[in-house]
Amino acid sequence: MPHIFEVRDLARALKNVLEGQFPFVFVRGQVSNLSKPGSGHIYFTLKDDEAALAVVWFKGSQAAAGGGFDPLTGEVFEDGGDGGADGNGRSVNLADGQEALCGGRITYYPPRGTCQMVAEVVQDLGQGQLYLRFEALRRELAAKGYFDASRKRALPSHPVRAAVVTSPTGAAVRDFIRVARARGFGCEIRVYPTQVQGEAAPVAIAAAIAAANADGWGDILVLIRGGGSIEDLWAFNTPEVAEAIYRSRLPVVSGVGHEVDTTIADLVADVRAATPSHAAQLIWPERETLMQTVDEAETALTRAAFVWLSFQSQTLSSLETRLAWLSPEALLSRLAETVTSLSGRLFAAFQRQLSANERLLANLEARLTARFSPAAMAGREQALDSLTRELGKTMTHFLRAKQAGLDILEARLTALDPHGPLSRGYSLVTVSRTGALLRGPAEVVPGDALDIAAKHGRVAAVVAPRKPPEESGA
Repeated sequence: MPHIFEVRDLARALKNVLEGQFPFVFVRGQVSNLSKPGSGHIYFTLKDDEAALAVVWFKGSQAAAGGGFDPLTGEVFEDGGDGGADGNGRSVNLADGQEALCGGRITYYPPRGTCQMVAEVVQDLGQGQLYLRFEALRRELAAKGYFDASRKRALPSHPVRAAVVTSPTGAAVRDFIRVARARGFGCEIRVYPTQVQGEAAPVAIAAAIAAANADGWGDILVLIRGGGSIEDLWAFNTPEVAEAIYRSRLPVVSGVGHEVDTTIADLVADVRAATPSHAAQLIWPERETLMQTVDEAETALTRAAFVWLSFQSQTLSSLETRLAWLSPEALLSRLAETVTSLSGRLFAAFQRQLSANERLLANLEARLTARFSPAAMAGREQALDSLTRELGKTMTHFLRAKQAGLDILEARLTALDPHGPLSRGYSLVTVSRTGALLRGPAEVVPGDALDIAAKHGRVAAVVAPRKPPEESGA
């Protein structure tokens, strides 16, 4: 009976064999699938035309690789330097498409079951020639406007004729047809066979695209090819194919390679598909979706028809009612009802007005009787007598108060009379020139005429000049 390994035992054995056989090797290739997570470790793949190798370059090894190495002899130097530098002391800045030389050990990674290199040193050999040619053509075509979104055309809705440019024997066309059969309303597919790999492929692909446009048969042009290396897909990175797609009268869908592959043809095409199968998915919707759409449309149409019929039925009923309303018999009947109603309302209003007037008259009569009865008149006479007595008393007090005030004012006026002091022996002197009473010598000058009023008459006088002080003293 053969020995049965546990998975972990076999993985451990493979790891020991690989690490024992390849303790340190140098591998050269083109960098792809580069990943730099936050941990600082670097993951990438080294590949050439036929194979690929996963590589991990741990952060600690990057810092220790500053000494560099000689790729010819394999000698690793120990003179130190900045971490992350290549063998010549230059900083390594890895990028997809770059040529690199890696030194490290080959190991087996059990959690994923893959063989990988744990790199100790990495040397930059420059970007790959194909990558440089790709970038140069991309920049040239971008400057010409081949990739502008404004020139991209929308795909026709549910195309019924698809011109497919591809290899008739490849898996791509089989995948495309298989997916297309289960989608859309049904369509015709015409394959325009061409080489999709090799030196003659660019011219052949361009010729097939031109032929599909010249036939005028298709509604859409589909350019597809299965996955492969950058060398395998290089025919789709050429000026001939780019020009043919750019000049295509038909909208172009490009489905070349796998999801991670991007070619010049993808960039020039109106729509890029990730794979040939995806191209069919972009062109035609799922048949189940279409069936569901038809069911929803049928349901909506039924609902709309029901709503329309209900509306028409309501309209008909309304028209019947309006027609009956316009009948002469109905009109006379409504007029008779209106007259009867108005007559009843008029009589009721007359009765209400008559009752209101009777109540108002009775109220006024009662008020007049109450106001002008003998008792009311006797009360008013008594009130009038009382008011007359009160008025007499008030007038007496008022006149006495006014007389007292008048006496006080008379006394004050008498006291202010300027001629009053004359009776007590005083005189009033008036300056004839000014007409004002004399209050002091400063108000007159020599020669001024004076009018002196006394109790028993008036005396005229003249102001004499003033005598010197000594004369007045003598």
